[in-house]
This record gives sequence, C-alpha cells and structure tokens, in this order.
Amino acid sequence: MRAIVFDGDKAEVRTDVEVREPGPTEVRVAIQAAGVCHSDASVIDGTIPFPTPLVMGHEGAGVVDAVGSEVSTVEVGDHVVLSTLANCGKCAACETGNPTQCKKSFGNISKPFTVGGEPAYNFAATSVFSEATVVSETQAVRISKDVPLGSAALIGCGVLTGVGAVFNRAAVRHGDAVAVFGVGGIGLNVIQAARLCDAGRIIAVDTVAAKEAAAREFGATDFVHVGDGVEGPAAIKELVKDGVKWSFECVGHPAVIKDAVEVLDWGGTCVIIGVPAPTAEMSIRVTHLTHIDRGIIGCRYGSAKPHRDIPLFVQLYLDGKLKLDELVSRTYPLEGFHDVLHDMEGGQLARGVLSL
Repeated sequence: MRAIVFDGDKAEVRTDVEVREPGPTEVRVAIQAAGVCHSDASVIDGTIPFPTPLVMGHEGAGVVDAVGSEVSTVEVGDHVVLSTLANCGKCAACETGNPTQCKKSFGNISKPFTVGGEPAYNFAATSVFSEATVVSETQAVRISKDVPLGSAALIGCGVLTGVGAVFNRAAVRHGDAVAVFGVGGIGLNVIQAARLCDAGRIIAVDTVAAKEAAAREFGATDFVHVGDGVEGPAAIKELVKDGVKWSFECVGHPAVIKDAVEVLDWGGTCVIIGVPAPTAEMSIRVTHLTHIDRGIIGCRYGSAKPHRDIPLFVQLYLDGKLKLDELVSRTYPLEGFHDVLHDMEGGQLARGVLSL
C-alpha cells in the first residue's frame, strides 16, 4: 500500500508499505483523508525528534475495515476520527477523565508497519499518511456519516487542540478579551471557540497580513499584523488598554510566548499550545506574574477528552455552530505532500488535506 515514509533524510511516498493485522483491542482503519499539521513539518526539520523510518501523519479520518476480538465500541464500516491519545484507560488520570495526563499515552511508539519488508515506526500513535493504519480502540471515535471525512479529519488534531484549549483548559467567559497568537489551523479553532464562549474582543495576531480574512471569518473582532515596525504587545494594548484576560500562544516560539504573557491584564492567563523544540527556554520577569495574579499554563492536545469532545464537536458542526469545512483550504493527492508543506510555510493554508 501507499504511505508517506520519513527515513531521517527525506519524506516520500512509498508503495512497499504494509501494516499488521489488529490485535484483540485494536482497530484497522482505511484512511480517507488526513490533515497536514506543522507538527508533521517539525518531524522533518528535527524540531520534534522521532526515530526512523516512520510512517507520517497524525490528523486523520476513515472507515473501519477490521476490528480485534475484544473491540466493542466500533465495527466494520463505521466512520471514525482518530485521536493521537493512545491512553491506557485504566490509570488514575484516565479514570478521572484526564486522558492527556495518562503517562502511558506519551512516547507511545511502536512498529506496526513494514517498509520494504523492514519494521517501521508509527508517528503519534496514528500514522494517517497511509492507506491504512492500526490504532488502539480508544483512539477510534465513531462519528456521523453526515460529516465529510475531509473535514472530519481535522478534528483529530487541529480542532481538538484549538477548541479544546478554550473549552477544557481555559475558562473564557462572556465579554472576556482574548488574544490569539498565530492564525493557522490551531489558532483559527481557538478563535472560533472563543466566539462560542461569547468572548468580547478577540484579537488575532500574525505575521502574515493575508490571514486577516480567515481570522475574521472564524470570529476575530480585530487583527494585528506584526511586522514593518508593528509589535504585537503594543498594538494589542492600543486596542485593549489594560490587556487581555486570556492569551493563547499557537506558534511554539519563546519570543511569541513572551509577547503573549506581556499582553495580559491583571489576573490574566496565557495558555501555551504551540510546540517548540524540546530545548526551548524563555525568560520573563517573575514579578510580572506574582504581583498581579497573572498565570502561564501549558496545554497538551487541548486537554482533550476525545470520546466526549469529538461527538460534541461533530454535533456543533451539524448544528451550524462550528466551522469545519471552512478549515479545508485545499485538498491534495498523497503525492502532493510537499506541495502542502510549501503552501503551509507560505501562509496560504488554514489546513491542507491529503485525500487517500
């Protein structure tokens, strides 16, 4: 079968890829669509270190084509969104509804594939840039067949991460001022979640001026184009004199995190969503936090509860409240992966989707 394989040097479509049969608690899914995320690019450039060879991709949806003997929540023919959380379902974190805190879900690496007959790793426990993949039952969440799979695929990462950060990790309230740093797939979902929470000013911040239209479509009330002498914090303070109650950093860069903290009002909180290099550090004045109750919190995968959140987001979509179709800027064949990366880096996409 076909899949995009990264060998540590280059990523390319291979046709000599196989995936094993599902185990008792596993599901095999025929992937129909997969979103391309900055995390995929970060694997190639080394920002996210990962063993190779690996079958890439982590944001996908498809149709179940085989199930293990103990699987009870999905069956052959079901449409599913895949979650990257291969949580155990048994530990204290899972039992209390906090699967992103399950220690067994982190660094969950296995070799369900072969490439040219040699074992190959999965990526983020999913590997959806492949015509088929095998995941644990907990990762496959059944959805309505009324949702186009090209749009549904984006729920698996961009929507869960962005909307989840607002719904699950933050506590945005009616009228709160919000700043969103980075208007890509994650940032747009933060923006629309803030809109659904009835935030007041929703200020989108990006270095690409062309992203303003999408930001406003998803709910931003203001747009700050950083560059040509314009600095984000100063521009935001002109819009909201005292600063914002919530800022969301969706880029994964220490300098951007610092700006996101700088714009907080008294009692405000910065939610860090972006994924920097593992060695990244930042420097801020401690008194900027301690004297006036500001805070910084991390957020893994939108603090998602996939088996609750995915059906919720699907229903919001079906009710016309959550934008999914609008996130898909363009659809590409699997062989167009590098075209997606090029267009993404050029700021032309909310999300590029690979059609398998």
